[in-house]
Amino acid sequence: MQKVLIIDDDPDVRTLMTVMMRKHGHEVETAFNREDALSKLKNFRPSVILLDVLLSGSDGRKLCQEIKENEKLRNIPVIMISAHPGAAESVSSYGADDFVSKPINSGSLFEKIDRLVKLS
Repeated sequence: MQKVLIIDDDPDVRTLMTVMMRKHGHEVETAFNREDALSKLKNFRPSVILLDVLLSGSDGRKLCQEIKENEKLRNIPVIMISAHPGAAESVSSYGADDFVSKPINSGSLFEKIDRLVKLS
C-alpha cells in the first residue's frame, strides 16, 4: 500500500482524489495549502505527493521546489497536477518528477505513481 499526500486547494478535487486513491488501496492524507502540507509532512511520510500547480495563496511549483530542497523530503516523488496542460513544461524546472493534467486519467496516474515509487 502506497501512502499518498494530496495537496489541492479545491475540496471537491481532494475528495474525489481521496476516494480514487483509497479505492486503489492507498493510504491518503490531504492538505489544502503550503502551510497545511508542510505541517502534514512533519508526521506523515508519503510514498508520493500529488500537488496542484495553482494553490490559493501560493504557487504549487514553489512548494515542490521547497520540498525538493529539503534534505528529509527530497526523495519523495512529486507529481504535479493542473487543468492547464501547458503547465507541464514548467514543472520539471521546479523539481517535479512527473505531471498529470486534469481531468485526471486514473489509469495513467496509477502507472506514474507505481513507476515513481519503484524508482525512489
